[in-house]
Amino acid sequence: MVLPGLIFFLLFKYIPLTGIVIAFQDYTVFTGIFGSNFVGFKHFYNLFTYPEFLRVLKNTLLISIYQIVLGFPAPIALAMLMNEVRKLFFKRAVQTVLYLPHFLSWVIVGGLVINFLSPSSGMVNDVLRWLGKEPIFFMQEPNYFRSIVVISGIWKEVGWGTIIYLAALAGINPELYEAAEVDGAGKLKQAFSITLPSLLPTIMVLLLLRIGNVLDLGFEQIYMLLNPLVTETGEVMDTYIYRIGLLGGQYSYTTAIGLFKSLVGVILVVGANQLSKRTTGNSIY
Repeated sequence: MVLPGLIFFLLFKYIPLTGIVIAFQDYTVFTGIFGSNFVGFKHFYNLFTYPEFLRVLKNTLLISIYQIVLGFPAPIALAMLMNEVRKLFFKRAVQTVLYLPHFLSWVIVGGLVINFLSPSSGMVNDVLRWLGKEPIFFMQEPNYFRSIVVISGIWKEVGWGTIIYLAALAGINPELYEAAEVDGAGKLKQAFSITLPSLLPTIMVLLLLRIGNVLDLGFEQIYMLLNPLVTETGEVMDTYIYRIGLLGGQYSYTTAIGLFKSLVGVILVVGANQLSKRTTGNSIY
């Protein structure tokens, strides 16, 4: 039963790792891996000397931190609210509506976001005009781009993210809540004294996994929303790799960026896991 999974990881995860040798070469598609010149850490040195890369790294870290701070707690709060709904039909209807955006591609969601924020026909600017304010060109303003990315990402994935937390909530012993009610604890007190401590192991595991992907924001979302006017604050490592590596042909340089991302992810996961193990007793290994 395990064999198909092992074969999958071997073919698509471990064998492709041999390609990281490109990061230490001046690779060209005409000479191949075995014919390209070895240049050592040249491309890694360029990572931290190119001002463009440092700007992209800053954008990636800022958006990722915003997503963790604002987006990570959102499904936890939503799951706790939905867990209090007692009307089964209403609860299922709400869940269906919240899950639906997850199944839409970023091509569709990106188009919806652009239409909602359109200065001429967008719903948001219609409200601003109704309030007597001038329309705002949201998609052309660099200062708004990161907020748009974070909010649209939360809207798309918050419903789907509640599934694991709802499953964890279902495993909490109801007698704990009954005992708390007898002691006079209200809903808010129960949430902080019973619900959140019971969810803590699940929260920590998912948080550790999220920290490991701090430099992976997802190419599709940023690519769909990005335009030349907001590149200064909106371009992240995934779109940068696409532009420089695939379109620009700098395969060695972008392979070095990918290896850098992986090393940072491993360091963050191991460090955060050890910190979590010492402080909360919860860890992923």
